[in-house]
Amino acid sequence: MSEAYSEFAGVYDLFMEDVPYTQWRDFLLTELKERHILPVREACDNAIRQAENEGREATEEVLLSQEKGTVLDLGCGTGTLSELLYDAGYDVIGVDLSAAMLGKAMEKKENSGRQILYLMQDMTELELYGTIGACVSVCDSVNYLLTEEEMVKTFSLVNNYLYPGGVFIFDFNTVYKYERIIGESTIAENREEGSFIWENYYDPDTRINEYDLTLFLPAGDGLFRRTTETHYQRGYTLEEIKSYVEKAGLIFEKALDSDTMEEVTEISERIVVIAREHGKSGEHGK
Repeated sequence: MSEAYSEFAGVYDLFMEDVPYTQWRDFLLTELKERHILPVREACDNAIRQAENEGREATEEVLLSQEKGTVLDLGCGTGTLSELLYDAGYDVIGVDLSAAMLGKAMEKKENSGRQILYLMQDMTELELYGTIGACVSVCDSVNYLLTEEEMVKTFSLVNNYLYPGGVFIFDFNTVYKYERIIGESTIAENREEGSFIWENYYDPDTRINEYDLTLFLPAGDGLFRRTTETHYQRGYTLEEIKSYVEKAGLIFEKALDSDTMEEVTEISERIVVIAREHGKSGEHGK
């Protein structure tokens, strides 16, 4: 079996074309601006204009605006959301563990000319070069963290790199989704560009969901090459996630049902969490 998101990276955007990235962007922009985390260019212009009115230099304010206007896309994948956030005026850092997924993100960057910094890192070992105004993580990336220890460590690192008052917005799949919706199910799709079979196996004792993904990709002369990847995710409850957020030193602000963007219910399949930076600790604080 190949590494998760290796072969799949080449066709990820094709098969995941229904992911609502533009809706995610609109939601994120609203939440960021409500918290005065403004796009870099807008924030810098405001700082320069205010300094000019006061007859002084705006060097320090511009530097702070650049830090606060930087967004980390944690688990950025092929960079689709990273590019949308960059187009909205933010400086963007994309972090992902998959070299193949980052390779696709880099291809987009080279084609578009967008100045996005991509880093290949395990989110539990996150290491940045300065503070950021916000961290976002969508498409259930945090469900790949399989233990409380990994969750708290990652959330703590995010907190340490956030600018004072910065925000962490992420989503996660619930236990309900794995148990009742996708556990022990098979999804298949057939296209000219390739086909896949996605088989789910859920263990209610460990709450680990195993995805076995079999790809059939064109190999020339009418032949197809078969590869298999295995992914592991864990289901969490909102109560657990809230405790991890607080153990990491963040302030839990609110949670929303990802499908309705309204109050979370017992049948919420994916939940969006918004947390806020609250002080610094440890060697990673900047």
